[in-house]
Amino acid sequence: MAPSAEEDWSDSDEEVGSEVETSVLLGVPDGPITSVNELADAAVSRIGGHPAFLLANDPPISSCQCKICSLPMELLVQMWCPFENSPMDRALYVWGCANPGCQRKDGSVRAWRGLRYNEKYAAKLEAKLARKSAQEEAKRQVEQAKQASKANPFSLKVSSNTKNPFGLGAQIFGDTSSGANDMKNDQLSEDEESEAESSTSEQSLLTAMTNTTLSESPWTAAPAYLPPLYLSTASEYLPPQPKTKISSSVEVSEPSVEGGRDISWAFEPYENSLEVDQVFERFTKRVGYEGEQCIRYDLNGTPLPFSSDKIFESLFPTPVSDSLPVTEPDFKIVLPQKRIYTSSDGVLSPCKICKGKRIFECQLMPNLINILRNIESRPSKTLSDEDRRTAVQQTLKGGSEKGMEWGTCMIFSCKNDCRVDEEGKEENDVWREELVLVQWDV
Repeated sequence: MAPSAEEDWSDSDEEVGSEVETSVLLGVPDGPITSVNELADAAVSRIGGHPAFLLANDPPISSCQCKICSLPMELLVQMWCPFENSPMDRALYVWGCANPGCQRKDGSVRAWRGLRYNEKYAAKLEAKLARKSAQEEAKRQVEQAKQASKANPFSLKVSSNTKNPFGLGAQIFGDTSSGANDMKNDQLSEDEESEAESSTSEQSLLTAMTNTTLSESPWTAAPAYLPPLYLSTASEYLPPQPKTKISSSVEVSEPSVEGGRDISWAFEPYENSLEVDQVFERFTKRVGYEGEQCIRYDLNGTPLPFSSDKIFESLFPTPVSDSLPVTEPDFKIVLPQKRIYTSSDGVLSPCKICKGKRIFECQLMPNLINILRNIESRPSKTLSDEDRRTAVQQTLKGGSEKGMEWGTCMIFSCKNDCRVDEEGKEENDVWREELVLVQWDV
């Protein structure tokens, strides 16, 4: 319903009111990890440190090598992020090179996802989906019975395959001979499963833990930011959008809501303007609401671009503008053009294995660099003399100071979260590199 034109609308950008929750999860640092068990648990998200892998065997050490200098990179973050209704345990790993000579070059930040088939959870998931399907079928039959009774209200004939259309009354009066008993049994089975899941939640997570340490692995030779920090998540809250004065004759659309959260901001288009860098202004404004954020996680959502560079141009292309009228009588108002996020195959390269579409998953934020600067980067004591000499020479070539210079790193993952090999066969252990687009600091 359109607001009244006489209503007092605020033009202030900081309107007083309750905040709204977006679809974004923010990753923030939460103290050092000291437990040996948690350091070996792939389900514990972290900043820095050594990776904890899901795979039965460690992936090749070349996964963390910088494509510019070929030296091992430090782990920036590890995130536990299984897909919903997937039988696969899943973790995302991101490495970054801090050598000055590698900055602003593709390949100095790399992301990989590790998958491992969780047999116990897969069985629970299959039973859950089967029960849900049965419940939906039961609802469908009830709806069919209701529609049939509406078509002929004087007919009391009920098919033997159709549940009692008066099931509600039967439940109220305690008739256990009808479909009410089936519903009760369904509820009992759900309660039993919930209790079982609660009692075995710790046991389920053990499938994500590595039973072996990295003590005999080549990964111990890689440098790392130590000690690692917990990466905790929190929902993003934003102040409500400011209200503007508007005519009562103008139709106002309702805000987009998904899962009880306001996501209208995610679809807010960018003005196509050449004045100030509105992209950077919007970035700093949104990040300013929670300055501690190191990660923005929004699977299949919209990335928050850092600046109006070539990456922004590709993800938020210039729209086709309406042509201006050439004759004087054809008066026409041309509204400012808007830029809207696109993830078409022409912009993002598809998955190299299944050729599936890539979707935005998360992005690293500038505060992560600040956090890592406060953690010491320590090369392993097991590095050979030749490796140490190479590392020193590489540092001298690039300068005396090391540091990452990106504004944000966007990770785009396979939408299918594929676990097939090149021959199309499903694998229980999967190690795949994902697409990283880096917007460098201005």
